[in-house]
Amino acid sequence: ITDTEDDCYRILGAVHSLYKPLPGRFKDYIAMPKANGYQSIHTTLFGMHVNIEIQIRTEEMEHIANKAAHWMYKNEPSSVTSANQARVDRWVKGLMEMRERADDSMEFIEHVKVDLFPDEIYVFTPKGRIMELPSGATPVDFAYAIHTDIGNATVACRINRNLGSLSQPLQSGQTVEIITAPGARPNPAWLSFVVTGKARSSIRHVLKSQKRAESLELGRTLLKKSLKGFGAKLSEISDAQKQAVVNHNQVNSFDDLISDIGLGNRMAYLVARQLASGSEVAEAIEAPRDIEGGNHSPVTIRGTEGLLVRFASCCKPIPGDPVVGVMDSGKGMVIHSDTCSRLPEDDEGRARLTHLKWAKDITDEFSVELRVELERQRGVIAEMANAVAMADGNIERINVEEQN
Repeated sequence: ITDTEDDCYRILGAVHSLYKPLPGRFKDYIAMPKANGYQSIHTTLFGMHVNIEIQIRTEEMEHIANKAAHWMYKNEPSSVTSANQARVDRWVKGLMEMRERADDSMEFIEHVKVDLFPDEIYVFTPKGRIMELPSGATPVDFAYAIHTDIGNATVACRINRNLGSLSQPLQSGQTVEIITAPGARPNPAWLSFVVTGKARSSIRHVLKSQKRAESLELGRTLLKKSLKGFGAKLSEISDAQKQAVVNHNQVNSFDDLISDIGLGNRMAYLVARQLASGSEVAEAIEAPRDIEGGNHSPVTIRGTEGLLVRFASCCKPIPGDPVVGVMDSGKGMVIHSDTCSRLPEDDEGRARLTHLKWAKDITDEFSVELRVELERQRGVIAEMANAVAMADGNIERINVEEQN
């Protein structure tokens, strides 16, 4: 324990002149304090029989290390303690934000445990501000460390002025610039590589909100379509009848019931029959009829519906193909080609399918599987790849099989 910061560095020089330091074990938390305000110099030395770990700090730093809130009760806080208080305030505020977004205490613990005692890296903003992040942090973690809104709107990044990958682990000393776009949303794939609790909890919070909104929209569309098959409209159903169906299905609200339909947990036809008939009890399903409301009222899709509308990887439908939707419990709708071999062939199974149609002005890109038969000759694959590129296409995967 020393009196001044200057003494800390003088003592460090003295011990390093007497003993060799262990490489990689020197940490200067005085120049770059931890997020919780902790300051000290850590070094490990080669001893005669055992390695010696030394921590050097001032009296004031020792009080902060032992009791984080020590300076809050001083009558005349110094500039050092004020700076430390600001760091701790930011740290505690981050913990509170994670707690608000977590569904339960176990999820909160999962988010925060990686932030308690991490190995740190130090990176810079374009304006020279130093950001402390745990080892293995990515540009997405960096974006959320700056501000939650910046993280949510992130679309790309520059590392040392060069475009970089959002999943690339950062290194100390790098300068990171985040590129944002209005209307951008977090990608679910980010959860597989972010390491900070704030980034993970923020992404999950946005995805849960997005999933809820999309399930309500899809569920409402499917319910209206099914009601049309009964000659009814959702707007004409009384609040009393809606509440009766809510009570029968044991959910908290009508929105929860619609969300369950969008998630694939409930059948739109059964709920529509309860609403249209006034009966609280749904009995056997009428298999011979189209339980989704008839073939003459297909649901329009654009291909950009979000988390709850996915395209089947088995048949890879593209705009123009006849398509149907299959509800996957808890995950929403999976779109298949009408001729997909994985679709049910019996009448009852076919009746459960949702008939779909494509919107007219679709401009998005879709993956498609092509089978090309070529005569074996030098450079033929390169020629095929060039033809795809000339058509503004991109090859995601290629597989070659030889046949006699």
